[in-house]
Amino acid sequence: MRSFKTEGIVIKRKDFAEADRILTVFTRYQGKISIIAKGVRRIKSRRSPHVELLNQSILNIHESRMLILTEAQTLYHYSLLKNDLRKAGWAFYVCELLDSLLADGQENRAVYDLTQKTLLRLETTDNPKMLISEFQQELLINLGFWPRKQALIEDSDAFIEDIIERKIKTKRILNLI
Repeated sequence: MRSFKTEGIVIKRKDFAEADRILTVFTRYQGKISIIAKGVRRIKSRRSPHVELLNQSILNIHESRMLILTEAQTLYHYSLLKNDLRKAGWAFYVCELLDSLLADGQENRAVYDLTQKTLLRLETTDNPKMLISEFQQELLINLGFWPRKQALIEDSDAFIEDIIERKIKTKRILNLI
């Protein structure tokens, strides 16, 4: 059993048991990992505000049979994204792409930096659709699904849906906003 500290962005969360939550976190050095955050759904939880969706945090993790969150500290909370429904929808779209396309436990610093840069730019951009299109292209290139020297993909959504073999759920919501 060992403990480690890592930086990551919470891209998915799921309630578990009475007061726990399972977090999917995209980290700089461990890639995409699943962590159980015990007691974060309780009102008095000190860790709860640090592990909200889209928060970039420093996480202390204990490794036993499962990865267990012991401490968390927010580095950046992307509040401008969370306060704008349209931009929040695009940010959740980014999270769904990451969750669907990334393999568990494989470090990819280029994709982490791309994600961080995209979320920061998304807070201030007036054209999120163009920014997300650039993100999709660069993500597919960095993950090896598309060669860098080849022409850009016309319909990257359809291409990604072919890779993950299902429809992208947040795309339907974005059409309503």
